[in-house]
Amino acid sequence: MAVNHEKIEAATRELLVAIGEDPDREGLKGTPRRVAEAMTFLTSGYRADPERLINGAIFTQETNSMVIVKNIELYSLCEHHVLPFFGRCHIGYIPSGRVFGLSKLARLVDMYARRLQLQERLTEQISRAIMESIDAKGVGVMIEARHLCMMMRGVEKQNSVMVTSSVLGTFRESVATREEFLALIGHPAG
Repeated sequence: MAVNHEKIEAATRELLVAIGEDPDREGLKGTPRRVAEAMTFLTSGYRADPERLINGAIFTQETNSMVIVKNIELYSLCEHHVLPFFGRCHIGYIPSGRVFGLSKLARLVDMYARRLQLQERLTEQISRAIMESIDAKGVGVMIEARHLCMMMRGVEKQNSVMVTSSVLGTFRESVATREEFLALIGHPAG
């Protein structure tokens, strides 16, 4: 899916006029182009393929120990207001003979975050992609994020943090596995 820069630029120019601005004034002359470039980057996840992104960075490793990667920064846009939300993603999985190259988990988070999103869906997409890519025994994903649509407008609650989780396989079936994941990422159970 190609991005149509001309349409984004025209729409941005119209938006500036609609809010009472002059798109030809010095500070705004390049804004339509800059918005088109920013939107291209911020929605690049639509044009990424998970299989190509992982690109063979799955390795045979006989282990059944939990693998944890925590505090992966994420930046996304909420689909309701097209305003940013940002935070951290924590991932845990129990392999069944195959593990990810470390950077691929962060790249997977970025790929799904760089779309218009709901945090709940983002959490699910990441966990399912991990589970399916390596046929893991179990996966746990937790995202903690702050939403500018709630902080800058609406109820204006600057200290609110939304927490979502998705647990699959042994993480769903075993309370002990889930509690180990929560303890390792620094979140007490219950």
